[in-house]
Amino acid sequence: MKEGSAQKLSNALLSTAAGVASFVFSLSVFLYITEFDEKVAASVVAGVFCLMVSYVASERPNSESARALAALGDRLMAIEDGDLVSPAPAIVQRTMPQLAGAVDTLFAEVRSSIENAHALGMYDPVTSLPNRLHFRAEADRLLAEAPAGMASAMLFVDLDRFKAVNDSLGHARGDQLLVMVANRLRVVVTGESDTNGPRPLLARLAGDEFTLFFPQLSAISEVERLARRAVLAVGEPFELSGHSIDIGASIGVAVAPAHGNSIEALMRAADIAMYRAKSRGGGQHCLFSEELAAEHHQKVETEKALTEAVQRGEFLLALQPQLSLATGEITGAEALLRWNHPRDGMRLPSSFIPVAEQTGIIAEIGDWVIAECASMLSAWRAEGQARRLAFNISPRQLDRQDFFPRLRASFTENGVPLSMVELEFTESAAMEVREDVLDEIAGLRAEGATIAIDDFGTGYSNIARLRSMPLDRVKLDPSLIADIESSEQARVVVQAVVELIKGVGCEIVAEAVETVAQADLLRAMGVHTVQGFVFAQPMFEEEFLAWTSNSERGARSVG
Repeated sequence: MKEGSAQKLSNALLSTAAGVASFVFSLSVFLYITEFDEKVAASVVAGVFCLMVSYVASERPNSESARALAALGDRLMAIEDGDLVSPAPAIVQRTMPQLAGAVDTLFAEVRSSIENAHALGMYDPVTSLPNRLHFRAEADRLLAEAPAGMASAMLFVDLDRFKAVNDSLGHARGDQLLVMVANRLRVVVTGESDTNGPRPLLARLAGDEFTLFFPQLSAISEVERLARRAVLAVGEPFELSGHSIDIGASIGVAVAPAHGNSIEALMRAADIAMYRAKSRGGGQHCLFSEELAAEHHQKVETEKALTEAVQRGEFLLALQPQLSLATGEITGAEALLRWNHPRDGMRLPSSFIPVAEQTGIIAEIGDWVIAECASMLSAWRAEGQARRLAFNISPRQLDRQDFFPRLRASFTENGVPLSMVELEFTESAAMEVREDVLDEIAGLRAEGATIAIDDFGTGYSNIARLRSMPLDRVKLDPSLIADIESSEQARVVVQAVVELIKGVGCEIVAEAVETVAQADLLRAMGVHTVQGFVFAQPMFEEEFLAWTSNSERGARSVG
């Protein structure tokens, strides 16, 4: 406003100066030409008239524009206070209608852009549900407003088998399925809405993850009822583009204040519980507990320690002898991984291999195992002991493009022929492996390596795949033979499995044989090789070499 007043004053001064100049000029000229004093009055009149004309001609439009521009400036400065609604000032609309229209249009576009940005920042574009940011803000507010002594519940929903839908039908169909899931969860939320209390929240966090927050509940039983409703809602088949889609959901449940007093703590607890539900096969819910918290803490600690275990040299290989039931000879050994943990002592694979598989650290551990086996076999070969050494291959290792070249190079550099190497694959990995990986495995077998399936009988075996695989040995899972001494049914099952394996032309190996009676039964059924405590427990290399050199005769007598 001050700038407008200054402009007005400047225009007035300029106009006055112009008028005075015009007056003086006119008076001088008139007197010079006429030289009549009586004309002075006429000159004064003429000069004043010129001054007035100049002032009116220049000051009025300039001051009007200045006032309009000043008013427009004031309107623009009001944006700092958040005013994007008021129209252009009336003086601008009157004196500069086109500018006023442009300003109003600009404000309208800015308001629309802000509203769109707000929607994108607060809502999921696929399902139109609140996104993670919006959910966190609203849930924080509702939790803070919850009455003392009132329980709140967080449900973390992760869809089962959703990736298969994306892979088979495409991401567009996957998005349609997410919308359908969101609608079913909306029904669950709507059915639990209380007109006298705050409305429950439903949000899509990311991918196939949803979350529900119930701010006021009376009991744990009510929470579990809600979780069961959500599981049933998602578990019903979906009709999508002529396909019947069955996905299901794994749901983790956390309750405030028992499992946390903040939304962050509740989400973390519900997430941990969800993973337990998924590990049980999915299609169910799991309530968070202190036991789950302890397991999760142990998993996190194990993951941290595993990242440095290889560099610190904390891993060791224990060797378990394999004996022929026909001759009693030691035919080889299986390398079993051990972790010499600096605090917990010697840890068995079951305590850390699942974590290593989940995090991908297993690939680095697998590289160490291969290098250690190559070095060990090289030393044995130099001493004239050409025993076969078996070790496990993780599915994660097979995902690496350079796995097979690196494996070959490791044994070649140590001068170890592949005829001394046995590669063991789990049954599930063998059934799901890609065709190009099968070709690589067949190449190793052609070069002399022995190929084995480990833990046979625990997964789903495709008989056609079993027949076509490059395969030498099949190792029965310990669960198959555990009861063969006491159970006729167990013996019938093992005999049927043995006949099946014989039908595909493979050697049969039994693991975890603990008694002589078990060994006798397995030999009668046609099992070729065994390993287990009945003959020897796993031992480190130095002990293994001493045992093998002193036990050949005893092993033959047992055989």
